[in-house]
Amino acid sequence: MQAAASLGVTDKLLYNWAAKHKKQAQGDVLSGDERAELIQLRKDNKRLHMKRKILKKASAFFAKEMK
Repeated sequence: MQAAASLGVTDKLLYNWAAKHKKQAQGDVLSGDERAELIQLRKDNKRLHMKRKILKKASAFFAKEMK
């Protein structure tokens, strides 16, 4: 491939770049920033679920004590 030769890379590498770009353009692949944000959101979600569970148990405990 002339394009690959002019860039000084192999045909396979150029093909891989093109395939990766195509997937990103279609939204099939997350960018590095999107992946980092997703990881952070999952951590936050897990932490909030734990807090909710603790608060639910505390509410039940105090409701029981009030009776």
